[in-house]
Amino acid sequence: MPTSAQSTSTKSRKDQSAAELLTHWQAAPAGFKHVVSVSLGSSQRDAREETELLGQKFVLERLGTDGDMKKLREMLLLLDGRVDAFGLGGTDIYIVAGEKRYTFREIAPLVAGLKTPVVDGSGLKHTLEREAIEQLEPLIHWKGCRTLLVSSVDRFGMAEALSEAGADVLYGDIVFGLNLNVPLRTMNSIRKVARVILPALTFLPFKWFYPTGEKQELSVKGVGTRYYDWAEVIAGDTHYVKRYAPDQLTGKTILTQTITEADREWARSHGIKRLITTTPRIGSRNFATNVMEAMFVAYQGAGAALSEAQYRDLIARMDFRPQVTEF
Repeated sequence: MPTSAQSTSTKSRKDQSAAELLTHWQAAPAGFKHVVSVSLGSSQRDAREETELLGQKFVLERLGTDGDMKKLREMLLLLDGRVDAFGLGGTDIYIVAGEKRYTFREIAPLVAGLKTPVVDGSGLKHTLEREAIEQLEPLIHWKGCRTLLVSSVDRFGMAEALSEAGADVLYGDIVFGLNLNVPLRTMNSIRKVARVILPALTFLPFKWFYPTGEKQELSVKGVGTRYYDWAEVIAGDTHYVKRYAPDQLTGKTILTQTITEADREWARSHGIKRLITTTPRIGSRNFATNVMEAMFVAYQGAGAALSEAQYRDLIARMDFRPQVTEF
């Protein structure tokens, strides 16, 4: 990929077309599997790292489109058939709640007709993040632990695991997703809300309830900000957690996944005691679950998402465990 200086010499990254952004793009070296996450998120979080797992070498790459859906689709088409698996970042193709799957009408066409398999991280969330709650029990002691899960419908496995572990959970789906002061306190309430709201919600513009592009770098105060003070542990999507957080989070634990050096500095400056990621650190960052899931798909040489049993097998073989940073 071009350096920052090169890419902004004539136009900012935001103003460049997909073809211009990929002018200096390089395929992975021979013997490497190449995973590319194309994201609706900010291009400021772009990264390219090399790693090796179970004897297989990988190039893991993240390319942000600053909230531009047209550019995201164009980038996927330009790279289709040239990489081993795509991750879709900054959005979800669908949400799994209980036994039902709800597809986002606006997002599904972005990944339609691709030869390269594309995953959004939802399969890995249901397995990796559920196991992470169990593995963290000796450290967190979940029973009665005041836990704010900023959104449960995109992390249903984590939501169920927290409930089963006996945590005192406040589910922020309506509070943060719809900016209404309606905290949910039980999994039964989550299931009822999912059945009623998700069929309609998945027909709305995705940007209405999830920060994309430059919004991922901005913090706002909403009706849910007050609940950060109540919580001992704040869990969920990195961008959601940061977007609605108060200026100080002294002594809090954050449980999330995709983390950059800038995110670590944000945690330090806000007084956070402990930062836990469910995905491993690779190079300078922890990649999002969509990247890790795409890596699993590429490793298997599969043409689509894997089964839950396959994910669990690979998680165990790769020894993925939560990573804890104490400040």
